[in-house]
Amino acid sequence: MNTKEYCPPIQTSKLRLRGNYGLLPELPAVGGNEGVAQVVAVGSSVTGLKPGDWVIPANAGLGTWRTEAVFSEEALIQVPSDIPLESAATLGVNPCTAYRMLMDFEQLQPGDSVIQNASNSGVGQAVIQIAAALDLRTINVVRDRPDIQKLTDRLKSLGAEHVITEEELRRPEMKNLFKDMPQPRLALNCVGGKSSTELLRQLARGGTMVTYGGMAKQPVIASVSLLIFKDLKLRGFWLSQWKKDHSPDQFKELILTLCDLIRQGQLTAPACSQVPLQDYQRALEASMKPFVSSKQILTM
Repeated sequence: MNTKEYCPPIQTSKLRLRGNYGLLPELPAVGGNEGVAQVVAVGSSVTGLKPGDWVIPANAGLGTWRTEAVFSEEALIQVPSDIPLESAATLGVNPCTAYRMLMDFEQLQPGDSVIQNASNSGVGQAVIQIAAALDLRTINVVRDRPDIQKLTDRLKSLGAEHVITEEELRRPEMKNLFKDMPQPRLALNCVGGKSSTELLRQLARGGTMVTYGGMAKQPVIASVSLLIFKDLKLRGFWLSQWKKDHSPDQFKELILTLCDLIRQGQLTAPACSQVPLQDYQRALEASMKPFVSSKQILTM
């Protein structure tokens, strides 16, 4: 099946480029973990796709940094072409991770709260929006920065109830936050180190912290007292493993659920910067800079 690709994001491939990801392709390999493509031709045995359809990779590591490719039908998932292009290009990893973490670890009810760090990341922005669609309240932790008010305003425009810095999270005044909202039963950790320890301190008794990243490159440290006296649970999440444990039809169902949220205006693409493929080096450099909340997208 011939496909023409465009708008694959660059950021989700950084760990793979460094050789630090859980799944590494055999070399030589084409980079790129996400993207959306348009089918331009199909073979005689293809029944589920036709020219003009939009498709995304069914699994990680397909190699999306290219203008054309030939794939089997099973390697692709059709997505509706009536959603924004950037939403389609960034659909297959971060929003899926956000949705599954919100749904699979705690039986949250409307009005319950969730706390997360790295809230301006692609997953973090998706968590904010999906949580708002589910009537969940979010406490969103970010690193302090010169334009903190600008970032706060953006996250609140997505549905964030509270946006606080790592420093504010450590202050005793944090307990005042829970005078008018329940303590979170779910914490989502993408940082590790001290940040994850502080998330644990805010959890309600019996709550769960799910770790899906380690931006600080530091271990998660949980105090013995929190584990014993608050009976907290530490879990991990990796979308690639979730896919292995579930059928392709279940992943397709997840994608369509997210597409419905996009159509309803409840889920938008993360802040993106589009960069022509030939300027990939500029995109890579931008993705490595601190305090960058924009996802670098290669266009073709």
